[in-house]
Amino acid sequence: MTELYVGLMSGTSLDGVDGVVVDFSGPRMVVQAHASTGFDAALRTELLALNASGPDELHRAALAGSALSRAYAGVVETLLQQTGHSTNAIRAIGAHGQTVRHRPREFDGTGYTLQLGNPSMLAELTGIAVAADFRSRDVAAGGQGAPLVPAFHQGVFGRAGETVLVLNIGGISNLSVLGADGSVLGFDCGPGNALMDHWCQLQTGRPYDAGGQWAAGGQVLPGLLAALLDEPFLHKAPPKSTGRDLFNPPWLAQRLASSPDAAPQDVQATLTELTAIACSTSAARYSRDCKLLAVCGGGALNTHLMDRLRAHCPGIEVVDSDHLGLPALQVEAAAFAWLACQLVRGQPGNLPAVTGAAGLRVLGALYPA
Repeated sequence: MTELYVGLMSGTSLDGVDGVVVDFSGPRMVVQAHASTGFDAALRTELLALNASGPDELHRAALAGSALSRAYAGVVETLLQQTGHSTNAIRAIGAHGQTVRHRPREFDGTGYTLQLGNPSMLAELTGIAVAADFRSRDVAAGGQGAPLVPAFHQGVFGRAGETVLVLNIGGISNLSVLGADGSVLGFDCGPGNALMDHWCQLQTGRPYDAGGQWAAGGQVLPGLLAALLDEPFLHKAPPKSTGRDLFNPPWLAQRLASSPDAAPQDVQATLTELTAIACSTSAARYSRDCKLLAVCGGGALNTHLMDRLRAHCPGIEVVDSDHLGLPALQVEAAAFAWLACQLVRGQPGNLPAVTGAAGLRVLGALYPA
């Protein structure tokens, strides 16, 4: 009997939704289909604005969550059309939601994480049970609530007797260290695409630097790079996670104040170098015996960034995750299909060694069809 799940991911990059249909019935998962859709400009603008406090934000967040669920439902419909599956064939949809605040262990010692979405509406629109709110239980148990993907990475990319690194570069970058002995470590490295995308949009009107071509034509500014790398989060030991709460336009503007005459293209080159160094330093610090680094997420499509990672990771083969059998833009969506499957099976989805939670926990809430 097949165990089919849909995974939906809309990440910190705010570029849209990726969805997959995954079969978990065999010894190894099989991705049957992949679909994606971009956010319309109004929704993207609103989701980005909701990362910071603003007027009437509870009302706006509720409406944005419903709009996001409609976009999710459109991807699910496309996936069902591609595969020919009926709604009854899908056990559940794993819907990550859109993270707009992530502050674990802050304020009251527990903190919170907030992903916008309307799982009830998604269940109504699709006629399929929806699993959502995966991070909150880990935070309630004293954890970071992120990253949640290392356990999934271990099952898909882990190799007996060999340490493998899996680097996801979305808006924020996170690293999974899959040890040769079966151990798993994971944490957020720092910025991924978020600052690069913001600067590119601000200076060129384009939503991102395609292939890193703009950055490749610039020069890295040593003084600015030093100021960016001085961020304490980058030097903090795991468990750790972050988001746009830290790496945001005001954070960048504060550091740019010391370089008022910097050419915009040189700033882009420097931001790309920041991401490359934050990721490569993390790799070197926690996995000295590693020979393979697989990159997934949108950052894997940034040719210049991949080149800079290779330059900073001598002796390590840097490839995109396609080379290991799972395309870069499918990995995170597949991970949330897996988390939905874990929830339905009543099995834990977190790794306390990664998030710092008090123990293994079944993650998420299930909204029946």
